[in-house]
Amino acid sequence: MAPAPVLPAPALDVDALIDDPAIRIVVCCGSGGVGKTTTAAAVGLRAAERGRRVVVLTIDPAKRLAQSMGLGELDNTPRTVPGVDVSAGGGLQAMMLDMKRTFDEVVLTHADPERARTILENSFYQSLSSGFAGTQEYMAMEKLGQLSACGEWDLIVVDTPPSRSALDFLDAPQRLGSFLDGRFVRLLGAPARVGGRGARKVLSAGMGVVSGVLGRVLGGHVLSDLSTLVAALDTVFGGFRERAEATYRRLQGEGTAFLVVATPERDALREAAYFVERLAADRMPLAGLVLNRVHVSRAERLTRQRALAAAEALESAVVTTAADVSADVSPDGPDAPGTADDGTDGTARSASFPYRTAGVKDPQPGHTPVRVERPTAHGPVAAAPSSPQHPWTAAAPLTATLLRLHAEQMQVIARERRARNAFTAVHRDVAVAEVPALPEDVHDLDGLRRVGSLLAAGAAPAERGDRTAGARRATGLG
Repeated sequence: MAPAPVLPAPALDVDALIDDPAIRIVVCCGSGGVGKTTTAAAVGLRAAERGRRVVVLTIDPAKRLAQSMGLGELDNTPRTVPGVDVSAGGGLQAMMLDMKRTFDEVVLTHADPERARTILENSFYQSLSSGFAGTQEYMAMEKLGQLSACGEWDLIVVDTPPSRSALDFLDAPQRLGSFLDGRFVRLLGAPARVGGRGARKVLSAGMGVVSGVLGRVLGGHVLSDLSTLVAALDTVFGGFRERAEATYRRLQGEGTAFLVVATPERDALREAAYFVERLAADRMPLAGLVLNRVHVSRAERLTRQRALAAAEALESAVVTTAADVSADVSPDGPDAPGTADDGTDGTARSASFPYRTAGVKDPQPGHTPVRVERPTAHGPVAAAPSSPQHPWTAAAPLTATLLRLHAEQMQVIARERRARNAFTAVHRDVAVAEVPALPEDVHDLDGLRRVGSLLAAGAAPAERGDRTAGARRATGLG
């Protein structure tokens, strides 16, 4: 049986998405290993070469984005990507989130010089800004807000981390508010918030006992640094919370589009379903699903079962033909190893050790005798029959191998169809674009252009008609 047909789904028109001037932010999210970074880079490159000024921001610390764009490295400053066609008036820059540097910029921008120096020199802050849980998400929200507010780019493409935490930056405002409003933080910052000597004296009576306990648990020096930091960060974090909430609202707006990236495998599509449902719960605008590395075949009418049956029939026919030819030849006699072809009995013989070679007796004039390498005690069979009587036998082993490879391909396609249909059956309104699996990894701008072309032509098979075939011809894959 042929693979099940693909359940119909709305077509994801990527070109219409990136050409829309109202779309200012595209967020690519998905689990690890699904080609999310490549998709983000391809979308950014295609938008730039279609006339938009684009910056690609990666929160993923891996260096795949820099390598694919021909850059030695990426940092917190946007870098121009060389080799981009800017004839349409666009441009492309790329950058990678640097947590500590972004945190430092926030402090230097929103605190007076004396308070900023106190914060930056604080040992607890240095640990917090380098790798404290949640810092990456906080700073991603901050950097996205900065890029969006400056107005230098028409389109910001965000490549999120490769895990379910890819959407944790959406929680940054709420988590930050919970942190700042927590009892422990309010307790540490209480002395700085209370004004007047009398009030501080009254408060110190209760704080003495608490500070003694905390000092024994955390250490006096750590407690002092933490209390100083909380007091100094109060105004800085308060402003950050407001900016993060503004960025969150911007992500919910009509100018943002989320692309969920997955491969047509059960686990990856299960993760994609989580992202789709999470975005819906947060009222985030989902553009659609990019289904990456989809296996396709131009010969789907040749089913797996028929391909295997044909391969077995070919292999059986070759063995039968070789046996029929060998039956006409004496196993002994003058055609021993090393004997030359004397042509006295119409038999062609080979001198190639360790095989005995037999030919068809009395060949017709002008015809090459059938050559069948016969086994001896010195070596195995080397079958190579080839004659006008059996012209197909020389190509039969290769044909059988190709048929078996096709059967394996059809099995993969059937498995992918089942996984995709299971997703579509639940999320029927999610638009889908498919990108066929490429024969090699993408590592340069030409590869990203190829992915962009396939992505733009990658509406679901039930919707795309001849568009994918045209994209394959344009990219040299046809």
